[in-house]
Amino acid sequence: MFHTLSCSTAGAYPRIVANGQLDRAFAAIDAANADDPTRIAVRGVEQPKELAHAALVTEWIRRLEPGASEPLLLAGRAHHLRRWTIPRSSHPEGRSGYLRWRRALHDQHARDVAAILAEVGYDDATISRVQDLVRKRGLGKDPEVQVLEDALCLVFAETQLHALAQRVEPDKMRDVMRKTLAKMSPRAIELAKELDLPPESRALLDAE
Repeated sequence: MFHTLSCSTAGAYPRIVANGQLDRAFAAIDAANADDPTRIAVRGVEQPKELAHAALVTEWIRRLEPGASEPLLLAGRAHHLRRWTIPRSSHPEGRSGYLRWRRALHDQHARDVAAILAEVGYDDATISRVQDLVRKRGLGKDPEVQVLEDALCLVFAETQLHALAQRVEPDKMRDVMRKTLAKMSPRAIELAKELDLPPESRALLDAE
């Protein structure tokens, strides 16, 4: 069951206005992600991968939830903060190793963003909320976690879907799409279908 943001959920955190503190936090997060050695082209511009993805996630959050709270925007910006420093190869193969890797990543992202936000001057309650969102605590129950998950899936569809489909067997790719779409809200799925994608990628979305 998917949720929409309610006053009771969102009201605990301030809505976004012109905010120098938020801008400083974004700048610090972006500076950390600018060291990513992997570069990708997004909308015709080559950039460090995590720097580009963080900006796109922020953009999608604002489109999905125009009144997004400050913790949600911060979590979107920091969702994969310095992700490349813990490569998948640092953990064993198989599902157990994969899950341990994902937990290690979530813990690192939460620690790193907490240090940045504390330096910028955020209070403990805001930092704790951002950490919970980065860790996706409450997925399926917390509407803000769902918005973040939707944004992540939309960035995947926009930047990685086509390339992945070129190197993965069709049956496995269809399974990937089923699992991805199952994580998305109906609103996010409709937005994904509006993306300017190659025909074969669009077919993957339309087939499910």
